[in-house]
Parts: sequence; structure tokens; C-alpha cells
Amino acid sequence: MTNTLKLKKGLGRGLSSLIGDTTSEPKSNKVSISSIIRNKFQPRKNFKQEQMEELTNSIKERGIIQPIVVRKKDDKYEIVAGERRWQAAQNAGLHEVPVVEIQADDLKSLEFAIVENVQRDDLNPIEEANGYKRLIDEFRYDQDKVAKFIGKSRTHIANSLRLLSLPNDVIKLIEEHKISQGHAKVLVGLENSYQIAKKIIDKKLSVRQAESLVRLYKSPKKFKVITNDSNIKALVKSLEEKTGLTIKINHKKNNKGNLSFEYNNADQLDRLVMVIKANY
Repeated sequence: MTNTLKLKKGLGRGLSSLIGDTTSEPKSNKVSISSIIRNKFQPRKNFKQEQMEELTNSIKERGIIQPIVVRKKDDKYEIVAGERRWQAAQNAGLHEVPVVEIQADDLKSLEFAIVENVQRDDLNPIEEANGYKRLIDEFRYDQDKVAKFIGKSRTHIANSLRLLSLPNDVIKLIEEHKISQGHAKVLVGLENSYQIAKKIIDKKLSVRQAESLVRLYKSPKKFKVITNDSNIKALVKSLEEKTGLTIKINHKKNNKGNLSFEYNNADQLDRLVMVIKANY
């Protein structure tokens, strides 16, 4: 039997806490890699290829330093925490791997998997949100309990869960890391969220710029109908002062017409184009 305290130090603070909650002392030994199966509760679906290759090379050189946490499942060992290490060990050609066997029910297994993954910086925001959702849907957690358990604010949990309300095509952009969680947060609740997401990507907008863009869509500028020459002249003067260009408005009685900008050089044209692109 291996010293429990030593095992806890190697597994990180969150996992140590969970191991301490199990009903019996964890056992450490080596098992055949073919006797291990993946965790059905694993929230992470995608593993970055470059990072997997780095981990595989590290295991080839130094072996597995941190054991895989497993629980007995019939005649197999189901991974509770450490699927990346298990996959990399297979890639490295290992036949046996070190494991820590614990007693854990389905809830404890999901808790382990979520803690291990949330503590990693590269966790996919959608996978993180789905992990929280499973705690709520399948194990009757509420948002406050999830926040306390994970060690994050309730606002973070709420914002994370709201991402799941986005259309599938936007969710796919998040999963592919084409837009960040910060970008995605401002798209929640918009009917045209995918079109705005594509604009964010195409224009390489920051989160703050994306917020400004969304505000324009939520609160489009309303213009008063021009009904007489004095109002038209006032509008022309206002636009000329703001743009520095010569403005002409041809307004007809049926409220149709045209608006033209007259520029004198390429710099003035560039400035006008930049103003239009930045706001529409």
C-alpha cells in the first residue's frame, strides 16, 4: 500500500480533496494498458494534437510521472482522471501504466473529471459548460453548488452555461477556438449571432470591439425623417463637421433620395471607409 499523503501531493489540490472524500484509502500499482477504458463522464472531447505529441515524447523519455486515477468497472479499470496520459502512453508504446485505484460512484467520477479538466487552461469552453450542465441535470447540483465545488464565481458558471444556448454553428466556432469565450458571451441571445461571429472573425475584432459591434445591432441608430430644407441644411452641416468632407443630400418629397460624400484625396477616402467599416 502506498502512502496516501504522497499520492495526494501528486494529484493537485482539487483532486486531492476528492480523494480525501472517498471511502477507502487509494491503492497504487501498475496495470496493463489494455485493461483500462475511458471515462464515460469525460467532459473533454478534443485533445490538441501538438500537446499530445509533446506528452507522448515526454512519456517516451521519462515514463508516466503522475499516475492515472481509475476505478474498478467489472473486469476493467475505468479512467477517472488522466485520459491524456493514457492516450499518450498508448502512442508511446507502453504496455503497463501506473494507476491509483479509488472507490468512486458516478457522481464522484464526474467530479474528478471536471476538476482535472477545469484546472487546465486550454479546456474548451463548451466542454466546460457541458460538464457543469451534467452536474446540474444528472446529479441535481444548482449553480451555487457547482460554483462552490469548482472554486469559481457563480457568475462564471452562469455565463459558461449560457454559451450552450447559442446556435450549433456558433458553438462549433467556439470548439474550434475561432472565437473566444469572451467573444461568445456577447453573442448570447442574438438572432443573427452566427453572422456577427463571422464578422468578428473576418475583422479580427477584440472582445471590446465585438461588444461595440453588438451594441450597434441591438440599438440601431434611428434617423428622423427630413421634411424641410432647413433640417436638411442642418444635417449637411453636422455631417460635414464630423467627417471633414463635402456632403450633398438630394431629398425628395416621397422621402426618397441620395446622399453623397465628396473627397479630395485618398486619405479622406480611406478615413471615410474606416469610419463606415468600424460602425457597420
